[in-house]
Amino acid sequence: MDEKVTKENNEKVKKKKNNNNKWHEQNEKLVKQNTELSDKVLRITAEMQNMKRHFDEDKMKLLKYDGEKLILEILPVVDNFERALMLDDENLNDELSKFLSGFKMIYANLVEILKKMEVKEIECVGKPFDSVSMNAVLIDHLKDVEDNIVIDCMQKGYIYKDKVIRPAMVKVNNIE
Repeated sequence: MDEKVTKENNEKVKKKKNNNNKWHEQNEKLVKQNTELSDKVLRITAEMQNMKRHFDEDKMKLLKYDGEKLILEILPVVDNFERALMLDDENLNDELSKFLSGFKMIYANLVEILKKMEVKEIECVGKPFDSVSMNAVLIDHLKDVEDNIVIDCMQKGYIYKDKVIRPAMVKVNNIE
């Protein structure tokens, strides 16, 4: 009988060991899966944060330069007003003079609106040529002016906030 009890006890111990081994294997497998899933969640979370940051940056850029298309449409109108205002006031009759003064008021309003929208004219005459904000359309060879200096502006250039939206068309001195 002792032998029978011992055998039964041995079998029970073996079963418990087998069950413990299985439990350990399952536990290790679950720990490994948990670690893998945690890593995956961290990667996906980081990826989502990066996507959100990129989206926010793109949205901010769009909002920052929101009025650019409208401004580019208005600039030729401003150019035309400036050409019209070059007329000599003294040689005009009263009617044309009044008409010109109305043009001056409209022009002043347009310029004020552009200033409020943070549009600035690019200062170029007498300055060194800058290929980012200026396009050289003509070259002259004046000996009394330094090389690479802008001597005339054919069409004004403009900066919107911190971005060149229309480069100035200039005449540059080139001594050769």
